[in-house]
Amino acid sequence: MALLEFFRPKKTTTASVAKERLQIIVAERRSAGQAAPSYLPQLKQDILDVIRKYVNITPEQVSVNLDQREEDLSVLELNVTLPEDK
Repeated sequence: MALLEFFRPKKTTTASVAKERLQIIVAERRSAGQAAPSYLPQLKQDILDVIRKYVNITPEQVSVNLDQREEDLSVLELNVTLPEDK
């Protein structure tokens, strides 16, 4: 099967790309210790760009927060206010 997958590679989806980016961010955060998250503005912009492919929203409708709850527990909170369907 692996030989066939070599000739027909899987098409990357937006979800898998977003998952990989979040994994990189989490790994970077863990290795950086208590450093301020400098990647949050870029993460917010990336998420906004993906959502804009499907829905017309403004940057004010997306909020991204990283909360350090405990020494080894961080919570990434993403809130998106979607427009009403008419």
